[in-house]
Amino acid sequence: MVVNLTRALAMSALLLVASCSFVDEKLLPPLTGEQAKTESAAKAENAEKQAMAGAQQATPVNEPAAKPTAMMMSRFALPDVTDAASTGTVVGKKVEELRDQLRSLQSKINQHSAAFEKLEASTTETSQRYHGTVAAISTRLQIGTTKGNPILVNQWNEAQKDLEQVAGDVSSMNSLATAVASDTDETSYLLDQIRSAFDLSGAIEEDHRQLTVLEDEASRTSVLVNRMMSQLSGDINRQTAYVGAERTNLTNLSNAIQAGHFLNTEAAESTMTSTAKTASNGNADDGRQALVIIRFDRDNVAYEQPLYDAVSRALQERPQANFDVVSIAPLSNNATTMTANQQKSVRNAERVLKSLTDMGLPPSRVSLASTSNASVSSSEVHIYIR
Repeated sequence: MVVNLTRALAMSALLLVASCSFVDEKLLPPLTGEQAKTESAAKAENAEKQAMAGAQQATPVNEPAAKPTAMMMSRFALPDVTDAASTGTVVGKKVEELRDQLRSLQSKINQHSAAFEKLEASTTETSQRYHGTVAAISTRLQIGTTKGNPILVNQWNEAQKDLEQVAGDVSSMNSLATAVASDTDETSYLLDQIRSAFDLSGAIEEDHRQLTVLEDEASRTSVLVNRMMSQLSGDINRQTAYVGAERTNLTNLSNAIQAGHFLNTEAAESTMTSTAKTASNGNADDGRQALVIIRFDRDNVAYEQPLYDAVSRALQERPQANFDVVSIAPLSNNATTMTANQQKSVRNAERVLKSLTDMGLPPSRVSLASTSNASVSSSEVHIYIR
């Protein structure tokens, strides 16, 4: 009896589970608070589900719809070339030939349009990343940090890498502009051919109707490809100027990183201007023409940027040049003052020497010397090319 009862319970459970799939949904209470569907509404819904079964197989419920192609989203999307039946006339055959040429041309333009928008997207993404890195560097320099902070150096290298990628995109845009310029010429020539076909002998009215449609489509193609060329040229000009300006900014950032803070470029330029007359007159301690003269007549003289620019230009002209850093102390009748002046002048020269090596100049190519001169009123450091 126990065995039979157990089997009976098991069979009942199986039947209950199996019957669950046959329970009519209209018998269950709605979970949304709405009234239960009527039988006719349920049948209509089932019919709709069956009609959409094929579409659901092609696009699974849990997967997003297919993304539109690049050209579907392109600002330069071209109209499709309209098909038409052949008329069999000589002009009709010419129309077919021109239609095929327009299709081939549009295919090339579509490829160039996709390439252009891909370059624009790449440039935008890289520029955003570049400015984020530069902003992080600038924020740290604004509050001050250690000289040559390796974290900032690494960030600067990443920023430079991104900027060069933008420059590479600009180069690709230049190459693309050549191809798009060819597209504009080809479109213009094809449009002229289409318009000339109206004068061909042996046409019927249907030929002229098809030519009219083809002319309209070729005209729209011409407008769009010229618009793309204009946009491309504008982007090239802007990005070229942008890269040039940002390269200068990176140079300034590099100097600031080496100093651990932003440099007062205007004060530095003013300092160098005030000493330029001495350099131009050749009043160097040993008769040589000084490349740079730095006058330490006040505290916190910002000389790094002008020094970097002058040495960079010198190395461009003479890549193997060496440099002499000479400290010049003012003479004094007081021995104690004289000693203090010399010590201060030497410290200034050592500071300039360190700046040069921080800028990347090998120490083996820089020598240090000191002297005194009655013609100077404050400590000076002269840099000479050797």
